[in-house]
Amino acid sequence: MTTVAAYAAPAPKAPLERTTIERRPVGAHDVLIDIKFAGICHSDIHQARDGWSEGIFPMVPGHEIAGVVTEVGPEVTKFSVGDRVGVGCMVDSCRECDNCKAGLEQYCTGGGPTLTYNDTDKQGEPTYGGYSENVVVNEDFVVRIPDGLELDVAAPLLCAGITTYSPLRHWGVGPGKKVAVVGLGGLGHVGVKIAHALGAEVTVLSQSLRKKDDGLRLGADHYYATSDPKTFEELAGTFDVILNTVSAPLDFAEYVSLLRTDGTLVNVGLPEEPVQITLQSMFGQRRSISSSGIGGIAETQEMLDFCAEHGVGAEIELIGAEEINDAYERVTASDVRYRFVIDTATI
Repeated sequence: MTTVAAYAAPAPKAPLERTTIERRPVGAHDVLIDIKFAGICHSDIHQARDGWSEGIFPMVPGHEIAGVVTEVGPEVTKFSVGDRVGVGCMVDSCRECDNCKAGLEQYCTGGGPTLTYNDTDKQGEPTYGGYSENVVVNEDFVVRIPDGLELDVAAPLLCAGITTYSPLRHWGVGPGKKVAVVGLGGLGHVGVKIAHALGAEVTVLSQSLRKKDDGLRLGADHYYATSDPKTFEELAGTFDVILNTVSAPLDFAEYVSLLRTDGTLVNVGLPEEPVQITLQSMFGQRRSISSSGIGGIAETQEMLDFCAEHGVGAEIELIGAEEINDAYERVTASDVRYRFVIDTATI
């Protein structure tokens, strides 16, 4: 075991503080990653504050990890020392169920995937995330970061990127498709960039027009305020896909009315509160409400390669580790454009 520095929440809703954690020895199929940057995802805050369910504490959040391989196990074949790599939201799965065999490890039915933090591994030990100096991960759950992406802007792609890329690809977004992205935050701004790069006509639906200039700069063709009732009248029956990235309850009937026949509203934001859906809003035009998690490992690599090819990286604000708690407050206040990334050299 190796002792490394990290930032952890010692208890639910407690401020994060500098501490030390134990990392397992590098096994035969493991790689040791010197973490360079770790993104702050809103889900880090939900979990550190027990917003979704009871967590495992002390908790070291962070599932947007970018770094460099510093050691490999004797049977590793995919990576070498010095490789630029990333780790996302999961670090293992059962490997045996139909979904795992199909490259859908995120939907593992053999007990679910092992999450990068706030989970236990197959040995029953707690998993600790990227707000730390290094991490040991099985090579099968590590992805390569292409040279065309800087590590700091690539880190958020390991969650925000794949969380938006996977549903956009699954629902066939591309040229000739009209896509709306609800919310221009940490998830939404990456979703806009990716949808634009895929060739779709992209509209941002945000509560106000405060970020309109940013939205258009990032690749949106149109920008509307959802606080204006005329928006829902003007855009009725417009979109093939609506990607909802906000983590708050919406009036789903209003948003479903914006879909074309056979259109789909896909939810990737996860509110802490229960939400209500009016089934009558979907009748008549064969509209759907769905959801999507992250992507599998192969699709995550595909996403990174796509982003490198199209120059897509996250818009970030780089912070030191001592600023994590302030960053949490700013995220909940929507005061970030658009993703905080921790320089882990400051841990």
